[in-house]
Amino acid sequence: MTENDTPLASESARADRAEIVYERLFGPRDRTAVADDPELMEILRRFIFGDVFGTGILDDRTRELITVTVLACLQALPQLKSHAAAALNVGVEPVELRETVYQLAPFIGFPYTLNAMTVLNQVFRDHGIAVPLPDAGTVTDADRRERGLGIQAPLYGTEIADNLADLPAPFAEALSRFLTEFCFGDFYTRGGLTLAQRELLVLCALTAIGDTAAQLGPHGRACLQVGNTKAEVVAALVQCFPYIGFPRTVAAIRAVKGL
Repeated sequence: MTENDTPLASESARADRAEIVYERLFGPRDRTAVADDPELMEILRRFIFGDVFGTGILDDRTRELITVTVLACLQALPQLKSHAAAALNVGVEPVELRETVYQLAPFIGFPYTLNAMTVLNQVFRDHGIAVPLPDAGTVTDADRRERGLGIQAPLYGTEIADNLADLPAPFAEALSRFLTEFCFGDFYTRGGLTLAQRELLVLCALTAIGDTAAQLGPHGRACLQVGNTKAEVVAALVQCFPYIGFPRTVAAIRAVKGL
């Protein structure tokens, strides 16, 4: 064992990595500031920024989009504010950040989405970014169903419609249509994010809200189908770990690991 392999050297390297990543995201940390829970914050920094950020193949931009997604789902709004600013600091475009939150509406509902957008818009203003941002919609009422189905069908087939087919009228038709038009038509067709980004972030959203394997499996397959690698998918789920805990993270990884 060399000197650099000693536990003390390893601990020092981990702490140094954490500080480097933290500064990259948030700027220099005031080490003289008095914290109420300094030990907890040290554990947090070393684990998130010293361990998790160095595991897997994701870049800072993708990691911060994932983190923003998870924090919006959890309604952890103070942390969302910090990470939205961090996302801008590492090069995420404002429209990418906005679209990341917009597309959560079908999964977490409008109230949570609006709460998250209130935070994002304040971060934009703090950074001198004018709101509202430019429009990114590409559909009309006349074509939103057709356009949405053009994305949904190759990835998910008729699975949802088949599962709802035994509902009483008019709900069997209406719920299936709502999903196609609203989720895929109104949101997946928007600019700002690629389809691969959207599917990866939706998978993380489902993980954050504790969805079952019934949704995680199909969305995991869709992630791969639109161009994400299995290594990227697993890395994205591991990125969720510090914010949602071990049980939900491992449940999601189990749901997708055999794909």
